Amino acid sequence: MKKILTVIALIAVAMAAEGQVPGNRTAGERPPLNQRLFFGGSFGLQFGTVTNIEVAPLAGIWLLPRVAVGAGPSFQYYKDPFGRTSIFGGRAMMQLTLVQDLNNVIPIGLNMGIFVSGEYDALSLERDFFTSTPDATGRFLYGSFLAGAGISQPTGKKSSMNITFLWCVTGNEYGIYDTPEIRVEFYF
Repeated sequence: MKKILTVIALIAVAMAAEGQVPGNRTAGERPPLNQRLFFGGSFGLQFGTVTNIEVAPLAGIWLLPRVAVGAGPSFQYYKDPFGRTSIFGGRAMMQLTLVQDLNNVIPIGLNMGIFVSGEYDALSLERDFFTSTPDATGRFLYGSFLAGAGISQPTGKKSSMNITFLWCVTGNEYGIYDTPEIRVEFYF
């Protein structure tokens, strides 16, 4: 599995490396910092037998025209018939754009991009909610790595709506993530 992921990562980097420097710029010229920064994140609501409210803002920077990194806090309130808990922590992500404009590859009028993404989440969980140990109290730190792909639909000059499908690749023993974890995020 590790070899397959390494080969996929190398192919993705090779595909993204093509055309890194736009034709109207010199190789050493970079856009100003304020044009490379982006902000956004996701917000989730679910009500019913299970209540789940999640807020996950994100701030990031485009290191290269096709490579972005970002980080941000996350907070989740979860309630089901067995109890309720709050989950908080942070996440760091890296996104590699494989296709910036699908219409340039297949001229069918879809101006969306395709990307791969990796994310590390470090979350603080309540021990008495997530473990079956008697008299468990306090919180513990749970780290997990998610990887996947998605599409990015531009909504303006610097804004986009992204739909990402992520799978937890380090184990999901506490059932925090769906398989796949589907996120709709807005960047501006």
